[in-house]
Amino acid sequence: IRHYFANNGNENTKAIIGISGGKDSTVAAALLVRALGQNRVIGVMMPQNHQDDLDDAYAVCETLGIEHYVINIGPTCDELYKSFVCNTKLTLTPQIETNAPSRIRMNLLYMVAAAVGGRVINTGNASEFYVGYTTKYGDLAGDYAVLRDYCVEEVYAIGDALEELPT
Repeated sequence: IRHYFANNGNENTKAIIGISGGKDSTVAAALLVRALGQNRVIGVMMPQNHQDDLDDAYAVCETLGIEHYVINIGPTCDELYKSFVCNTKLTLTPQIETNAPSRIRMNLLYMVAAAVGGRVINTGNASEFYVGYTTKYGDLAGDYAVLRDYCVEEVYAIGDALEELPT
């Protein structure tokens, strides 16, 4: 992580990461804080109107002591779907409704990165990449994939190890 940021930014370049409250974003954010410090990591929570684990996402940001923002993508998704249907007369499919929010989230992460001089962190793990459980131009995108080489079981192990290490 330090090597990537030293070669792709400067001492002020921030890591911009979507925080869902799940294992991948939590472990990736913790690794970023360890490598770069709290002041260089910004978490962005992007619920689609309601998110059951939003409290978990807040807790991650608070525990790590990182700056964070909440951007509700619900109205954006609704307008996008409405515009799509009105202008094309095509029908929304489950694939559209699954992948569009991920792509909207990635756009927002890049907007935050542009606003603060940052790099977007991809939180996908090797298991997700292997089975194709990703959205092109959505969660598959990012400037640096912290967990790309680790299977899901290894991500859990890294998380457990981080809890045991002194800060």
